[in-house]
Amino acid sequence: MRIISGKLKGKKLFFLNSIITRPLRDLVKESIFNVILHSNLFDARIDGSNILDLYSGIGSFGLESISRGAANVSFIENDKLAIDLLKKNITNIAAQNQTKLYEKTVSDFSKQINTNNKYDIIFCDPPFAENFYIDELKIIKERKIYNKKHLIIIHRQTQSEEYTGDLLKILLIKKYGKSKIIFSRFA
Repeated sequence: MRIISGKLKGKKLFFLNSIITRPLRDLVKESIFNVILHSNLFDARIDGSNILDLYSGIGSFGLESISRGAANVSFIENDKLAIDLLKKNITNIAAQNQTKLYEKTVSDFSKQINTNNKYDIIFCDPPFAENFYIDELKIIKERKIYNKKHLIIIHRQTQSEEYTGDLLKILLIKKYGKSKIIFSRFA
């Protein structure tokens, strides 16, 4: 695991291989950033953005975003082992001034967050076996903690069925082996 591009390119990331936390593969991560950079389906960009990294694990997506010019990243994680590695990764790439770590569940975060905080990109990488993330995205939408030109990126298992109802407008779906990346925005 490493930072793929940007000012921190090549920096190694500490990672955890467990049933609970699975790292975002470099190929999938690179593809996500290529879509953001080259797509004309949405206006969101990494450079200068405020990023919300839900179920952040070791922070691979958020730290890559910092390397590529994001203004700041809020990490939400509640797994103790993942939090310990995420803290090491933040320190390792000297990103303390651009990050905020919330050591809590996404549900607790979304109910307590200051609604003055607005995010340009929301990256959502919940455990593949769970669908509760939809309810948490509903709370984020109700609390309006996103900017008008926002982008929501969801990492799911390829064969999973997503029942987002009228919550999200799906803009693009890309599949990479076992991973499915859904690019969307709130409807």
